[in-house]
Amino acid sequence: MKGFLSRTLHPGLQILFLLVFMVVCLCVAYAVIFAWGLGGFGLSVGGMMAALQRPTEAPDGWGILMMVQGVTLGLVFGGGALALASAMGYGWAEYFSPRRLGAGWWLLAAGALILVIMPLMSVVIAWNAGAHFPAALHDFEGWARASEDRAAVLTKFLTRFNSGTRFLVGVVVIALVPAVAEELVFRGVIQKNLVRWFSPHVGVWLGAAIFSAIHMQFFGFVPRFLLGLVLGYLYLWSGNILVSMAAHFTQNAFQLLLVYLTQRGQFGWGFDADSNEALPWWLVLPSALLTAGLLYVLHQRLTAAAVAPPTQMLTLSSEGVKRTV
Repeated sequence: MKGFLSRTLHPGLQILFLLVFMVVCLCVAYAVIFAWGLGGFGLSVGGMMAALQRPTEAPDGWGILMMVQGVTLGLVFGGGALALASAMGYGWAEYFSPRRLGAGWWLLAAGALILVIMPLMSVVIAWNAGAHFPAALHDFEGWARASEDRAAVLTKFLTRFNSGTRFLVGVVVIALVPAVAEELVFRGVIQKNLVRWFSPHVGVWLGAAIFSAIHMQFFGFVPRFLLGLVLGYLYLWSGNILVSMAAHFTQNAFQLLLVYLTQRGQFGWGFDADSNEALPWWLVLPSALLTAGLLYVLHQRLTAAAVAPPTQMLTLSSEGVKRTV
C-alpha cells in the first residue's frame, strides 16, 4: 500500500497531520449529520440547528444527540487516525497493532483490570470532584463547575434508558465507538509518536495528560488521567491496540450497565451510579492490592511475550546453514 506521506515522517509532524485529517473528517461529519437529520429525522436545517441547541426540548432530541455523538467520534477521531495510517502507506493493523494479539486472555485480563480498579478509582474521583482551585482562580473555578454542571445535565439526558433498545444504542454510541475511535487517536497515534519522540514513559504520561485534558472536565481530570495511564501502558506492553480498546470499552460499558440497572431499580440498597462518593475501605483496599498484582502480572506476561525468542533459529556450521528449534 502506497501513501503520499513518508513513513519516516517526524513524530511531531505525524501528530500535526493527524489534526489536519481530523479537521477534514469534521467537515465530512457535519455533512453526514445534517444529511441524516434531513433524511432520517425529517428536519429542516433550521429545525436541526434548534434541536442541537436545545436537545432536551426536541421531540427526537435523544436520538439526534446520539447520532451526532456517534458520527462525530467515529468519523473525526476514528476516521482521522485511519486516514493518517493510510496516507503513510500502512495497513491499519500494521500501524496500530505492530504485534499480533498473543492470546485471547490479553483482552479478558485488560477488562478485568478495569473492573478491579474501579473501587480504588472511586477515592480519586471523590477527591477530584471536591477539589478547589487557589483563590486567584476563583472565577475560573466557578466557570469550570458551571460548565461541568451543564455537561452533567446532557449526560443524564443521554443515559436516560427507558427501554432495552435505548440501552443497547447507548452501549454502541457511548461505550463502543469512543473505545475504538479514542484509542486509535490517543494511544494509536499520539502516544505512539510521543514514545518515538521522547521515551516510552514520557510518551505514555504525556499521552494520558492530553487524553484527560481534551475532555475538558477539570473536576474529573485526575481519574481520567490515571485511566489514560492504564490504557497507555496496556498498549505499550502489548503492542496491540485491541488490548487498550478492550479495557476502554469495559470501563464505559460497565458504567452504563450500572446506570441502567439503577434506573430499573435493580439496586435496592440505595446504590447511586452517578454519585462521586468514595466506596467503603473494605472494597477500596482489596481493589488496590488486586490492581497492583494484576498490573504486575500483565507487565511481566506482555513484555515477556514481546521479547520471547523465535521458535526457529538458523545456525551456521561446517555443514552449512541448519534450522534448529
